[in-house]
Amino acid sequence: MIVNLPLWLESGHIHRSLCGLLLTVSAAFSSATTAESIAIQAGWLFDSERGRLLEKRTVHVVDDRIESVERGFYQREGERLIDLRDYAVLPGLMDMHTHLAYEYGPKTYVETFTWNPADYTLRAVNTGQRTLMAGFTTVRDLGDSGNVTISLRNAINRGDIDGPRIFTAGKSIATTGGHADPTNGYRHSLMGSPGPVQGVVNGVASAREAVRQRYKDGADLIKITATGGVLSVARSGDNPQFMEDELEAIVATAKDYGFAIAVHAHGKEGMERAIRAGVDSIEHGTYMDDETIELMEERGTWYVPTLMAGDWVTAKSSIDGFFPEVVRDKAATIGPLLQETFGRAYKQGVRIAFGTDTGVSRHGDNAREFALMVEAGMTPADSIRAATWSAAELLNAQDRLGSVSAGKYADMVAVAGNPLQDITLLQRVQFVMKGGRVYREPERPAVAPAE
Repeated sequence: MIVNLPLWLESGHIHRSLCGLLLTVSAAFSSATTAESIAIQAGWLFDSERGRLLEKRTVHVVDDRIESVERGFYQREGERLIDLRDYAVLPGLMDMHTHLAYEYGPKTYVETFTWNPADYTLRAVNTGQRTLMAGFTTVRDLGDSGNVTISLRNAINRGDIDGPRIFTAGKSIATTGGHADPTNGYRHSLMGSPGPVQGVVNGVASAREAVRQRYKDGADLIKITATGGVLSVARSGDNPQFMEDELEAIVATAKDYGFAIAVHAHGKEGMERAIRAGVDSIEHGTYMDDETIELMEERGTWYVPTLMAGDWVTAKSSIDGFFPEVVRDKAATIGPLLQETFGRAYKQGVRIAFGTDTGVSRHGDNAREFALMVEAGMTPADSIRAATWSAAELLNAQDRLGSVSAGKYADMVAVAGNPLQDITLLQRVQFVMKGGRVYREPERPAVAPAE
């Protein structure tokens, strides 16, 4: 189509004016999108690959990524300076087992009948912000109701709300009556017969369908409940709840869709069935023994211990009326075993990634897990590596997470002291940066880390 332009558009004056306007707009756009450069001067920097503190480093950040890390203190022209010379800087912490839509309390079982998905979503917004402010810049969410954490992840990624970087399983997958069957404990008229869409499977075909449904929903990984659990309203806390052919079907289908598989498991038999099927991580692992540990080492299976959950349910089991009786008995029995199991697994060389099962305990308290890990025999350096370097390995995200290194996301936290000497400092982070954006800065001068 030929358009006849008005004669005045053909004049040299108008041509020059239009060019000038275009140059002005282009310059304005270029200015608006200029990368922000930040120099973070760190008195000490935790090397998560080797588990050591490096002295006097400058981290150069451009937009959401780390451009370089240099020895000494520098500030380039045009860089905004963040002075953390009196602090120890670490990679952003990563919790590999959370439930952002939940926070357990005496009314939890009633909420199932009184809360809508919007209620859980609003809670997850709040708990996500608390998690981020506590220094956890990345989390795996291993099960919610209504896939609210998928929407939460998307909203955070769009920049609509603040929160950690989320890798979510959406609704976890169970068997009928198993841990994570959403109708356990209901009266018969309300139980119905939930299926793969709701995360309940029976047999190979429905197991495959459930995995494909998670793909359709937009999940990042698969979570299955291979044994009974503590907080479900069901008698056993450790019995196996999937047959081997069902597990094999889930693993094969998940691998086709690029999903890793996280497995809730307390009992030995259920754990070992899942490990033999080829899952990626065992969560809790209460009753693992030397044979289980050997199998995990042989298959390269990760262990996510969740010591806080065991500690928390043990404490609450002594309170009359806090749990239904069927839950109380399991909490009193299973909870105290986790630390001992973890200590054995660590000493025998199982690959360990940090995870808390927060949502059982309070969100924002995640860093208390470090103290429990150290109490059970892990070195402070290894506990921090579990929440940084190892967590990134578990997520298969080493190219962008897990260390303060060039090319990775600018996710960092800082503490006022030496965390290798006092691991509880991680419960009091003073600085939080995620993706190059500062969410928390020190409120007062720091005490320099001890040599």
